[in-house]
Amino acid sequence: MEHVLGPFEVSFVRQALWAGILVSLVCALAGTWVVVRGLAFLGDAMSHGMLPGVALASLMGGNPLVGAALSAGAMALGVTALGRSARLSQDTAIGLLFAGMLALGVIIVSRARSFAVDLTGFLFGDVLAVRGQDLVTLAVAVAIAALVALVGHRAFVALAFDPRKAHTLGLRPRLANAAMLGLVTLAIVASFHVVGTLLVFGLLVAPPAAMVLWARRIPMIMLGSAVIGSASTAAGLLVSWHLGTAAGATIAAVAVAAFFASALLARLRHGSAA
Repeated sequence: MEHVLGPFEVSFVRQALWAGILVSLVCALAGTWVVVRGLAFLGDAMSHGMLPGVALASLMGGNPLVGAALSAGAMALGVTALGRSARLSQDTAIGLLFAGMLALGVIIVSRARSFAVDLTGFLFGDVLAVRGQDLVTLAVAVAIAALVALVGHRAFVALAFDPRKAHTLGLRPRLANAAMLGLVTLAIVASFHVVGTLLVFGLLVAPPAAMVLWARRIPMIMLGSAVIGSASTAAGLLVSWHLGTAAGATIAAVAVAAFFASALLARLRHGSAA
C-alpha cells in the first residue's frame, strides 16, 4: 500500500490529484457533448487555437488566462460564422481556423527568447506545479459548467440528435450551439494553464468516448466520464511518480488506454452475446 498511497502524502502530488479531478469533472460535462456530436476535431482545434492569445498576453505582460479566453472565443465565433456557409463543411472551417490560429501563435511565440520553453509549457503544462489559486479557478469553472449543462440540457440533447426537431420545439438551436461551444471553451480555457492542452484534450475526449460504449443516457455518460478521468489522473500520477515520466502526458496516456480497454471489453461483451 505504501507504493500506492505514499506519493499522495507529498503535498504537490496531492494538489495535482485534486486539479486532475476538477479537470475531469469540467471535461466530463463538456466532453460528453463533444463525443456525442462528433466534435473531437473541434475540441483539438480550440485547444491549440488558444496559442495566439496566450502568446500575446505573455509578451505584453498580461494574464495568459484572459488571452486564452479571447483567442478561444474568437475561434468559436469563427467556426460559427464559417459554419453557416453552404459551400464550406464544418470540418473545412475548423481545419482552416486551426491551421491559421496555430501558425499565428507559433509566429508570435517565435519572436520571444523563450520560444521552446513557452511552447512546451503550453502543450504539456505542469500539473505538479498546481497552486491553491488554480484549484479555486477550476472549482469555479466546474460550477459554471454544471449550471450551463443543467440549464441547456434539453436543448443540447435535441441539437445533438435532431437539430430540425430542436427548431420545431422552439429550442433555438443556434443559441444552443453557441452555448455548447461556450461550454467547451470554458473547459479548455480553465484547464489548459494548469495541465496543458495535451492533458485537456485527452480528458475531454477519451473518458466520454470510453463511457459512451456502455451508457446511453447523457447524465450516466457524464458521471462515468468523471469517474474514468479521475481514476486516470490518480493512476497516471502513480505511474509518473514511480517511473519518472512527465505527469501530464502520463495521465493523458492512461486516459486513452482506458478508452481502448473499454472498447475491447465492449467488443468482447457483444461478441459473447452474439
